[in-house]
Amino acid sequence: MDTLVADSTRTLRFAELPPLPLESGELLAHGTMAYHLDGSINAARDNVILVLHALTGSADAAGDWWKGIIGPGCALDTDHYAVLAPNLLGSCYGSSGPREGGEHFPRITTRDQARAVGVLLESLRIPRVALVTGGSLGGMVALEFVSTFPGRAESAVVFAAPAVQSAASIGWVHVQREALRLGGEEGLALARQVAMLTYRTADGLRERFGRLRGAAGAFSVQEWLWAHGAKLRARFDKASYLALLDAMDAHDIGRGRGGSGERLRESGTTLTGVGIPGDIFYPAEEVAEWVAEAGGTYRAIVSEHGHDAFILERTRVGAILREALSTRHQAPRRARITQEVA
Repeated sequence: MDTLVADSTRTLRFAELPPLPLESGELLAHGTMAYHLDGSINAARDNVILVLHALTGSADAAGDWWKGIIGPGCALDTDHYAVLAPNLLGSCYGSSGPREGGEHFPRITTRDQARAVGVLLESLRIPRVALVTGGSLGGMVALEFVSTFPGRAESAVVFAAPAVQSAASIGWVHVQREALRLGGEEGLALARQVAMLTYRTADGLRERFGRLRGAAGAFSVQEWLWAHGAKLRARFDKASYLALLDAMDAHDIGRGRGGSGERLRESGTTLTGVGIPGDIFYPAEEVAEWVAEAGGTYRAIVSEHGHDAFILERTRVGAILREALSTRHQAPRRARITQEVA
């Protein structure tokens, strides 16, 4: 069978999806998925790693948010693996999604997003992936992928993501949604500021900012929040943000399946869940709970960065991914607790 080689310029690629029935009952008649492919798919087509981005991420994992984790000699070594990173359905970085002032786009869920990723793999003639991984929203879609397509992933590493969206997380999302509703043009920037306070820890903010003030006289932490809000407003789409928040709130692996634990146990995938103690948005305890129910391996990254540790603690993240790949072709493991990666 022919090999598929990634474009050395890392040009964003596009795949047209066949009509896709959604959980809402609507049909996505003309869907598109954008993706990057780094490395080469081998003749056996069994060396693909699927990487899924978080809420405001893009398909450019290797060149942007996981730079240094993906590439030659890195934890996800593109000399040996082909790393496929799609832009999730509903996002604004190339895949089909809503746009401000655009035509109606149906409501989507993480299950819909996982099914779209499965269709993308089929279009590329990839029957099974060596590893699926992602953090936060990307981790939720990874869990849905292994639940929706049993046997299609050899291993999964899920960072800072629950099996079901909790009431507390729905509450944080609600505040962001209200910021978008009430904030006018500044709503997206304000929603991002709210989100950033759930992505970091109080200890981390204290160590970084304390009560320092910037040149304009505001507290440094205020300036940091304003900057993050302005950056997201400049690069993201409000309608896409709302659609992805809705997908997160709908997330429930066990919905209609008799519970998440049984479904994940039957996935045929070696599961590793990574919690981050101090994570406000998705507490480590929520991760540990589904890992225990699924009979997987629990790992923890202790970091002052909180939820964002799956992006910022790249050495520790890389070590966990290397470990998962080193156990390829082994039977799924029983639950095991490890507190921290050195």
